[in-house]
Amino acid sequence: MEEGGKKIRTLIVDDEPLARQNIRLLLEADAEVEIVGEAGDGAAAVKAIRKLSPDLVFLDIQMPEMSGFDVLAALDAEHLPAVVFVTAFDRYALRAFEVHALDYLLKPFDDARFEKALRQAKSQIRGREIGRLSERLLALLEERDARGPAAASAGRAPARNYLTRLLVKSAGRVFFLKADDIDWVEAADYYVKLHVGRKGHLLRESMSELEARLDPDKFLRIHRSTIVNLDRVREMHPLSGGEYTVVLHDGTQLKLSRSRREQLQKLLNLGD
Repeated sequence: MEEGGKKIRTLIVDDEPLARQNIRLLLEADAEVEIVGEAGDGAAAVKAIRKLSPDLVFLDIQMPEMSGFDVLAALDAEHLPAVVFVTAFDRYALRAFEVHALDYLLKPFDDARFEKALRQAKSQIRGREIGRLSERLLALLEERDARGPAAASAGRAPARNYLTRLLVKSAGRVFFLKADDIDWVEAADYYVKLHVGRKGHLLRESMSELEARLDPDKFLRIHRSTIVNLDRVREMHPLSGGEYTVVLHDGTQLKLSRSRREQLQKLLNLGD
């Protein structure tokens, strides 16, 4: 049992009532587990996870309207529990879970396989590995975004896996930030500062490291200390001496290096 007799709070998520009942019966036989609820669809699962803060979720992947992946993507990292995926994916597609060291139950599963998954989940929770599990889940979501849902289910690898989400710590909490929501990035000593609307978030990473992980069709380093989201660029203003300023839709003005002017014009289909 958990430290101090605390049981592992567990949520069951599956759109099939019989599947939920099967998992419930198996969990009820374990004295270390407390079933805190069930959810029959993705939207209900998101609400339940936010409200109940379970330690462990048995999560069906293939649900209508909102898949198990969509459930995870809708949660802040601080709300991510340990997860055992329940799925009918074929074994080739399941390599993604194995690569990221995330456990899964392939339908139909037997009692012995269930016990193995539950035992591994208990070990992770007792070892306080939830932070590392969050990072693995984030990596899995990034990979899925790069592939697209159809390619992910077929097990095909992406041509290049650019960053789609970042794990950000701010004001005492940890959450996922979509890369497309970033307006621009500036260097800040040993950090980079991500500008998202009126908010700024520090990330301990160099400009070069972040630049290499962002999609070059969406982001461009326009100065040694600045990366900009191309969708946010409104116009370029010429200054004296051949210099230019980049103006974003919110009015922010950023310095443009001469060496990057031609590349920016090309990406934005701007003429001289």
